Amino acid sequence: MLVIPAIDLKEGRCVRLEQGLMDKDTVYNDDPGAQARIWQEQGAELLHIVDLDGAFAGVPKNRAAIQAIVAALEIPAQIGGGIRDLQTIEGYLQLGIKRVILGTVAKENPALVKEACRLFPGAIVVGIDARDGFVAVRGWAEVTKKKASELARELEGYGVEAIIYTDIARDGMMQGPNLQTTGDLARAISIPVIASGGVSSVQDIRNLLALESLGVAGVITGKAIYTGALDLRDAIAVARGEVR
Repeated sequence: MLVIPAIDLKEGRCVRLEQGLMDKDTVYNDDPGAQARIWQEQGAELLHIVDLDGAFAGVPKNRAAIQAIVAALEIPAQIGGGIRDLQTIEGYLQLGIKRVILGTVAKENPALVKEACRLFPGAIVVGIDARDGFVAVRGWAEVTKKKASELARELEGYGVEAIIYTDIARDGMMQGPNLQTTGDLARAISIPVIASGGVSSVQDIRNLLALESLGVAGVITGKAIYTGALDLRDAIAVARGEVR
């Protein structure tokens, strides 16, 4: 199981939000490239980037910061936030991003997801963000009437590389991931699931590791590694089975 550190970008800086609220942000680093190198040096094998401004605007907004991150890294990176057309996907891949995460468009235009998977095999990940089990879109500002599990099942057979599942109520709150809903989703589909939201301790990593056999292939961690509540090296060691 991969432990994937996150860099959330707002106005070119590394921040963390609480429950996806843009006015509840904490700035952790003004230099995204330097922050990316820190996580790489601590053993990360994949970096997760979110363009928060892009998620709300519907178009990419932090290109300079994203370029700086890619230039700083030797490991692959994946990015999400405001990616809603094939041209944007192609642009990110040409920039050196390994995987592109589609969120809002997966709910609103699933045909585009299918076409993206055909054009860019192995490079398309879908982010399903849920509030009380229902899919949220447009930077989590709107909650739809579609259940997360229903959307995930509809994506079967498209060629999606992974699904990142975020329980919004847990995001940035340091209360642990929602193991029940994450496990239920992984059990319901054949696409690998990456857990996101609420990871705050090595014990949370152990708990998620118990779901690996169901298809939970990774976990994204943000606030916990920035505050020091979770040591990224320790989390990676546990996920690899090197430490119990």
